[in-house]
Amino acid sequence: MRLRHRIPVRIRHYWKFLAGCLAFLLVLTVTLSTVRIRPYVTSSSDTGGGQVTQDIAGTVDLFDETVAHSITLVFRDADYERMLDAFSDDGEKEYVEADLTIDGTTLPSVGIRLKGNSTLAGLTRDGETARRGGPGGQGGPGAGQPGGPGGQERQGGARGGMPRGAAAPDGVTVPDGAGRGAVIGGGFSRAALKAEEPETLPWLIRFDEYVDGRRYQGHREIAVRVAGMGGGSTVLNEAVTLNLLAAAGEVTQEYAYTSFTVNDRPTTARLVVEHPDEHFAEDFDGAGVLYKSLATGRFTDQGDDPIDYADDFKQITMKGSQDLQPVIDLIRWVDGASDAEFDEQLADRVDVESLARYVAWQNLLLNFDDMSGPGRNYYLWYDLTSKKFSVIGWDYNLALSGDATQGPHEQGRLGGGFRGGGDQGDRDRAGGTEPDAGLPDGFTPPEGFTPPEGFTPPEGFTPPEGFTPPDGTTGPGGNAGPGGNAGPGGGGHKLKERFLASEKFKQVYEAAYRDLYQEVYASGAALDAVDAITKVLATVDGYDAAAAGSDAESLRTLIGQRTESLASNEVITQSG
Repeated sequence: MRLRHRIPVRIRHYWKFLAGCLAFLLVLTVTLSTVRIRPYVTSSSDTGGGQVTQDIAGTVDLFDETVAHSITLVFRDADYERMLDAFSDDGEKEYVEADLTIDGTTLPSVGIRLKGNSTLAGLTRDGETARRGGPGGQGGPGAGQPGGPGGQERQGGARGGMPRGAAAPDGVTVPDGAGRGAVIGGGFSRAALKAEEPETLPWLIRFDEYVDGRRYQGHREIAVRVAGMGGGSTVLNEAVTLNLLAAAGEVTQEYAYTSFTVNDRPTTARLVVEHPDEHFAEDFDGAGVLYKSLATGRFTDQGDDPIDYADDFKQITMKGSQDLQPVIDLIRWVDGASDAEFDEQLADRVDVESLARYVAWQNLLLNFDDMSGPGRNYYLWYDLTSKKFSVIGWDYNLALSGDATQGPHEQGRLGGGFRGGGDQGDRDRAGGTEPDAGLPDGFTPPEGFTPPEGFTPPEGFTPPEGFTPPDGTTGPGGNAGPGGNAGPGGGGHKLKERFLASEKFKQVYEAAYRDLYQEVYASGAALDAVDAITKVLATVDGYDAAAAGSDAESLRTLIGQRTESLASNEVITQSG
């Protein structure tokens, strides 16, 4: 009785009603727990994205690439250490609160976090691999250290390849007969990243992480780039690529060089780029929806349930008014259409001229990590008026870093080699008779070599002791490794592959290729871009003249080789 009186009077009076509610909830839990609830959108609004409550104008256009900029970050050391702990323990890239100053304009309480996947595999902390396990954690001996897999110094600078006559890095065995422009060791190296040097790390800066609705010059996020496998310390290859794309009228990321200071650390010169978000969609004409392909995506039919495509695409704009259904319909059609149906109906679903230019750009600029690469670096733009898709490229830190002799119908891959699809002339010009020519047979990596996700080893690859290929690895000849799909470059993409395999669209692709070759290489625009960007870079605080000079010279060499190699290719020489 004493225990009963401790229960509140209202509960004692209504215990039967409460017991009935609990029983009803139990029944719902048991009967509906296996029922999948699908989201449906009924609104047809053309607007989307988060509400912007504050857009800071600043004093200088952040992406005016013709002038030097300045960025300063200040954050608490304890917060930074907690962020590193989270990354080390479970791979989480948590945000740190920081005060940011851009070109003299201060923005308190922005969010910053590490950015990248394979790039961060070489990150060290207190001399040891920062990530102890899981994605990005295959550190191996010496990872991130000079001479190790993360810090091996490149011979040849900005691009992953080696100019003619360059010496191979220590620890790399180069067989006789390696073709001109072949990537030997440089294509596999990453920047040496140390947690003790935050001014050198890759960062994503989000303006509204701690202040809702805030933008800077319309941007929600910007990325501070880092030297990747394809670029030197200046990432000049990416800047030149973005410059050429913008000059040709393509939708692409904006960029600029800036001095970069973190707390009381030394100032460095860094490349900052626009991070594609809802603001990126403003570059398109008319109303449409922007979708981002995720690195985990495979562009394969998984049924009609949107939930099953959550690892394939992320909707960027018009959330709540549009959904993923158009992308699902495209994937299922590409996956199931016969060759005749593909040829007849592709133009009803995709802007064919735009797709031809996209594919031609990736080849011309030697960007193996495109929609078919391991990073799945592309966006889809769905025009709500025409009901057609366009493919949009982004993340070009591996561009201009492959084999300069790659032909128009060859698919680039990690390390600068290429495979498949081309004629015999393409392969002969690469310095070998096999489609894998470019990365020499018998490649021996340095001790402790750690491959990034999607690594495609050449024939004769000799792994070091303890070598473990990551998920997504594609073996020699295109054989998929654990968790991976066979295909050029360690990934493949059915839309791109079917488009290039179609005789109906061959002329469309080759016509786009010829036009862009004339615009980029024959005109001298690529070399002009290197010169112009290098002059701006020289005015940035923290500029390393020796590194920039080496990177620029290597890039000029590659561009010269690419121009010469393609000039005699039958795709370029034919009248159309």
